[in-house]
Amino acid sequence: MTKKTFLGAMTVVTAVALTGTALVASNMGFKLNYQLLQSGGGLSLSGTSTIALPDNRQTGLNDAKNLMDDIGFANIAEVQKFIKASDTLQIYTGRKGTGAVFALAAGEGYRVKMNTTVNYIIVGSDDPAAAYNLQAPGVGSLSGTSQYAYNYHQTATDAKGLMDDIGFANILEVQKFLKATDTLQIYTGRKGTGAVFAMVPGDSYRVKMNTTVNYIPSHY
Repeated sequence: MTKKTFLGAMTVVTAVALTGTALVASNMGFKLNYQLLQSGGGLSLSGTSTIALPDNRQTGLNDAKNLMDDIGFANIAEVQKFIKASDTLQIYTGRKGTGAVFALAAGEGYRVKMNTTVNYIIVGSDDPAAAYNLQAPGVGSLSGTSQYAYNYHQTATDAKGLMDDIGFANILEVQKFLKATDTLQIYTGRKGTGAVFAMVPGDSYRVKMNTTVNYIPSHY
């Protein structure tokens, strides 16, 4: 794994204990120890995890190939990008004869499929002024679904908080990928639906929209 340097000022430091992660943060900069699991042991069915990278990534982390190299090429089988226009996945493996590399974008979440378990160090910073285009169904988005990279300093701590921050009338549901079963947990906030779930730094989530919103997350 390449050596990482902090982006942004790192003056007053606090530590937060999270399941499978360790987050050190200051202002809008952070360093996160994020566990990417291989398949097995009942914890991960296929070795697939979601991942949320910061708005301002470390130098040289520009595309799917860079991400695989940074995680460790032998450790990872592929990176998956959700394509809004077709509700399909673009897959990059870095192996001969497979699909083209794709760029990484601020606010966009990804899935990674692992060969081995890796404690991956994510370093960077959030941009508190960045707006993320979450599209309703229509041109450019088949079902109104986006894979959203949850911000590290976002005040919304659970799916309900995220829906409220986006605007409850604007969003239909938040979807969480469950590693153990390769299925989605869905929260709609409507009566009689599933329980709310916590938002975890390092994870990305799918949001399904009713209306198009240029979303600027509330930060602390």
